Amino acid sequence: MTKENIENSQISLRYEGNEVFLESGGQSMSADFSKMGKRLTHANLTHELIVKAAKIKDFDHVPLVCDATAGLGEDSLLLAAAGCRVILYERDPMIAALLKNAIEKGASSDLSDIREAVSRMEVREEDSITALPKLFEEGITPDIVFLDPMFPEREKSSLVKKKFQLIHLLEKPCSDEDELLNSAVLAAPAKIIIKRPVKAAILGSIKPDYSLTGKTVRYDIILLKNLRRS
Repeated sequence: MTKENIENSQISLRYEGNEVFLESGGQSMSADFSKMGKRLTHANLTHELIVKAAKIKDFDHVPLVCDATAGLGEDSLLLAAAGCRVILYERDPMIAALLKNAIEKGASSDLSDIREAVSRMEVREEDSITALPKLFEEGITPDIVFLDPMFPEREKSSLVKKKFQLIHLLEKPCSDEDELLNSAVLAAPAKIIIKRPVKAAILGSIKPDYSLTGKTVRYDIILLKNLRRS
């Protein structure tokens, strides 16, 4: 992707110095991990629900997570800070540009926790629904597949943070939940973690083995070894 404005009917990318901005209708945003520094300290990281959800006993290697719906990559940053290697899939080229820019800036951050975390993050500008089932061709078997479908449109607008309003112009809530979930199953991870609004229905047709619930979101966990026995 060249450093020139990339235009959509409603939205455009602007490159300025080492920053990439998403712009539309007078609104502008960039992606930056710097404000997450405090959450990456060991004392705070261990309390993050996504980190608890990703814990697998008796790992003898660096865990590999595939974030199938990367967006701006904040959950992936937490997982990378916890020691995981993370492949982030983002199908929209504009959002992928923001994400890559956040990682590039993170690599030169003043905070060592951010620098170390982004060194374990790899962005792939692909649709995970088609990419995940093909991982075996690369000899890759993820330990975890993480799914964070955009909150359904029926959810109250207060759940949509201002910084995501522009993102919603590019990506809509998941239209085929079973297709997304089935692609994660075909990647054959040890577990699938699904982020949902706390009161939302489960994603797709596979019942989670257990859930971790916070104030506004919950993480539904599917254990593939249990799924194979059923």
